[in-house]
This record gives sequence, structure tokens and C-alpha cells, in this order.
Amino acid sequence: MAGGGFVDASDPKRTHLYEYNITAYFIFSCIVGSMGGSLFGYDLGVSGGVTSMDDFLKEFFPHIYNRKNAHLKETDYCKYDDQILTLFTSSLYFAALVSTFVASYVTRTRGRRASILVGATSFFAGGVVNAFAKNIAMLIIGRCLLGAGIGFGNQSVPVYLSEMSPAKVRGAINQLFQLTTCLGILVANFVNYATEKIHPWGWRLSLGLATLPALVMFVGGVFLPETPNSLVERGYIDEGRKILEKVRGTKNVDAELSDLIEASNAAKAVKHPFANLLRRKYRAQLIIGGLGIPAFQQLTGNNSILFYAPVIFQSLGFSNNVSLISSTITNGALVVGALMSMSFVDKFGRRAFFLEAGVEMIFVMIAVAVTLALKFGKGVPLSKELGLFLVIIVCIFVLAYGRSWGPLGWLVPSEVFPLETRSAGLSLVVCVNMIFTALIAQCFLAALCHLRWGIFLLFAGLIIIMSAFVYFLLPETKQVPIEDIHELFENHWFWKNIVKDDKNPEPESQQGN
Repeated sequence: MAGGGFVDASDPKRTHLYEYNITAYFIFSCIVGSMGGSLFGYDLGVSGGVTSMDDFLKEFFPHIYNRKNAHLKETDYCKYDDQILTLFTSSLYFAALVSTFVASYVTRTRGRRASILVGATSFFAGGVVNAFAKNIAMLIIGRCLLGAGIGFGNQSVPVYLSEMSPAKVRGAINQLFQLTTCLGILVANFVNYATEKIHPWGWRLSLGLATLPALVMFVGGVFLPETPNSLVERGYIDEGRKILEKVRGTKNVDAELSDLIEASNAAKAVKHPFANLLRRKYRAQLIIGGLGIPAFQQLTGNNSILFYAPVIFQSLGFSNNVSLISSTITNGALVVGALMSMSFVDKFGRRAFFLEAGVEMIFVMIAVAVTLALKFGKGVPLSKELGLFLVIIVCIFVLAYGRSWGPLGWLVPSEVFPLETRSAGLSLVVCVNMIFTALIAQCFLAALCHLRWGIFLLFAGLIIIMSAFVYFLLPETKQVPIEDIHELFENHWFWKNIVKDDKNPEPESQQGN
């Protein structure tokens, strides 16, 4: 279509008029923006390795070091069961939980790019504090700064990628966040493997190197464009059009810009976005995107493996070096899974990946539980054959998670919320995600100690529940323009009876304030 003028905003089928090209400017924006995932991933990968290092334990947790090397029969599952040690991991996620509410305000009023820059700055500061920590208090303070950075990054990056992407490739582009997360985890495992040999300060190098991805993200963020959605939402329509033309590589953006303006007008009528999440018209998005998926993403049990892979493998009788190598192999499977999801999610859809991978994950958790119940916990390390078997099936589990609940746990929530509640909705996503991440991080080692192999059966049962949740309640969102996804819920067999639009822009109790 020719440029100039807007398409009639009442045309419900104008999405077929959207035009786009994959430009260098678009690629640069998405790669730099997705670096927020590397912050999250590096910390996921580095913390478990550091907590298994003897030098770190000697300095901060000598009683755990002594227990680890005692090889007592009754502590096969319980070598690392210590709430202060797990607080070293979980404090980051509690801090991310708090910071996401501030991040929501910044993302909505100052733009997605501003949140990315704030997150990079806070993460950099946390890496510095952790690298020079002299006591547990400094460790926890540094972790809280890292957590604040993750809260800002996880709130802004998925929505940034979704808003910058054309509908037909949005799934693949959004999963750059998961890919950089996986790469961050993998790099952290290589770093831990190298620094474990540097005595007695190798662990400081592992923690301090978190400053590098933060620095790259900040410098790149300075040159990032703001999303057209955010610019239009804040009233900068001319700037939004310029960025949209540049990022789409065409002047023919009238149809898409018209949709953005229409969505922005609806957003401006909403004065209390968090309160509006409770309205009937947003109830499906709230339950699926804001509560169900971010909670279930953590209840798969995968992040327990990512947090504590070296610790778990050491608890099962692996030596320190072998445990770090094993965790590196499993995290390599996570990267492969992310690449598979990026390549095929826009072809096969979100539901197919959720359900197919869910079946694999259920069988793997049952296999791990049965193996440990029969062969482990008798004070004798596992045989090499059984150890190799566990590493292989854990890789299968991580590969399944890496192409399903890992990337889709961020992609689907970033898609389903309309513009008027998107910032608040993504804050809720990060909030719920961080609550369950922190709880899993804080409780897993204690649960492993007390439930032993039964913890893996518990995760298998949870995966059955979440797979049923997806099967019955999640509509397919592949290649649907992001501002039209609400129509999927209005036509869904279950949600159509719940999601009913109303005339008032927000609840009566909030009007006139």
C-alpha cells in the first residue's frame, strides 16, 4: 500500500497489510536487547558451581565443607542442606521480586530501554560487591543488587523483543532471551570449571565476571532504539513511526501504526493497570500468563537442576571436577533446546512444544526417582555406568525443558497481555516467577535431604498437572499479531464464557481518582 495517512482503525482485518523486512537495525536491536538473558543465565550457572567449591565453603561455610568431606552414610542426600547457603542463591530472586514493581513503573513511564539500562547498572554493581566479599553479609548484599538487575531485565527484555518483532517471527525473536540465558549458563559452567583450579580465590573470579555481560548490555543499551509501542504509548507518535519504519525496513507501516495508536488510546484510558488485571476481560491473561505459566515454569524442577547441578552430582558421589563437567554437559543441552525452539516454534506452535516435551520430562523424572530409590543412599557412590545413565537422562530432561517451558515460559506471557496492561502484566509474570524461583532455590536442598528420591516423583506429578493446564486452557498464539491475541480468548471454548468486555475502561471503584 502507498504511504501517507492511516488505515481506518475500525478495520478488524488490516493485519494482513503489515509489511516488514529483516533489517540490520532490527537484528542489532534484538541481539543487544536480548543480552538481559545473559545476566540471568550467568547467575543461574555460576551460583551452583561456586557453592560446591571447597575454597568458597572453607571461607564462608566451613561446617558444610567438613560435612561434605565426611562421606557419612546418612548425609548422602544432605551434604549441602543449609538454609544460609541456599539463601546465597535465593536472596537474588527475592530481590528481583521486589524490584520488578519499580521496573514496571520505569518500563511504562520511561520506556523499555530505560529498564534495560537500570538493570545492567545494578547487575554490574552486584558483581563487584560479590567479587570482593569479606563476609556473608557482603555476599547477600551483592546478590540483592544482582537480583534488582535481573528484576529489571526480566521485566523489560521479553516485552522489548515481542514489541520489536513482526508477528510471523515473534516466537523465534522472543526466544533470543532464552537463548542468551542458556548461553550465560553454559559460559558460567566453563568459567567455574576453570576457576575451581585457582586457589584460593577462583570463586571470586567466577562471581566478578558477572560484570562483563552487564557492561556489554549497558554499552549496547545506550544505542538501543525504544520500541514503537512504548513511544506511541507515551505520546511520541512521530518518533514511533520513524522507529517502526526503520525497524521494519519499509515506509508502508500505516496499518501497524494504526493498530498501535488504537491500542495506545485504550491504554491511556487505564489509570490503574494493576487493578485492571482483575477485570473479566483480562482474566484469561491473568490466569495463564500472569500466574499459571510463570509458576509452572519453576515447578518443572529444571531450575533446581540448573541451580545445584554441581551440588547434586557431588551429592550422588561424583568428584568435584566430574560434577562441574557433568553440569556443563547438561547446560549444553539447554542451549541446543533453545536453538530447536527458536527454529521451529513459529512452525509447530507453542502448545505442541509444551505438550510433547512435557511427556519426556515426566518419564525422565520417574526414571531418576526409580534409579536413586534402587541404587543410591547406601553410603556407596554410584557406579560409573549408573552415573553416566543419570547424566544422559538429565540431559534429555534439560533438552525438553530448553525447547518448551524454558523459552515459552517467557514468550507466551509476553504475547498475551494487551498494551494497556502489558507492563503491569509482565511485572506480575516476573513477580510470580521470582517467588517460585526463590522458593525452589531455598527449599530444594532441604527437600532433597528429607524426601530423597521422592522429590523427583513430586516434580513428575507437577509436570502432569501443568501439561493438562496447557492442553485445556492455552490457545495457540503462533503468528497471531500481538494486539489481536485477545480475540483467541474471546473465541476459546472455555475462556469465552469468562472473558466478557465491558463498557467501563476500569473498575468503578477506581474511576474518578
